[in-house]
Amino acid sequence: MDQDKALRKQLTQLLRGGEAFRPVEEVLQGITAAEAGQTVQQLPYTIWQLMEHLRFALYDILEFSRNPAYTAPAWPDDYWVSETAPADQAKLEASLQAIQEGIEQMVQRVQDTTQDLFTPFAHGDGQNLLREAMLIAEHNAYHLGEIVVLRRLLGNWE
Repeated sequence: MDQDKALRKQLTQLLRGGEAFRPVEEVLQGITAAEAGQTVQQLPYTIWQLMEHLRFALYDILEFSRNPAYTAPAWPDDYWVSETAPADQAKLEASLQAIQEGIEQMVQRVQDTTQDLFTPFAHGDGQNLLREAMLIAEHNAYHLGEIVVLRRLLGNWE
């Protein structure tokens, strides 16, 4: 297997999770809208806020990686929702689906051999597709870990 193909395979596995951290669908499986909005003493966020932050940041990174006319959202206001809970279960499920679809969009970019992993984006300051794929994986792992801790504290995790 050549190095490019091996790297793309490893990036795909990293993005989907399941090696050093559990896949997003497993971490978020079985969460109800009520649970997603529950607060835990001394923690500044709910599961819903973490999910929406994951979703927003994922699409922001995707947009940066594919749009030369990218404009950065305002930090931190645009990256964190103020609502502590989803309006209903359908809104929660839509967020989960969007997260999964966003991950798969980055997987498709990584697997597209016409996309060079190392060439810096003309509109960035040194970032490339490799860096952005790893950033998504690292960011997801960090916040999925927080969600696992919250689920444990709420009694909904083994």
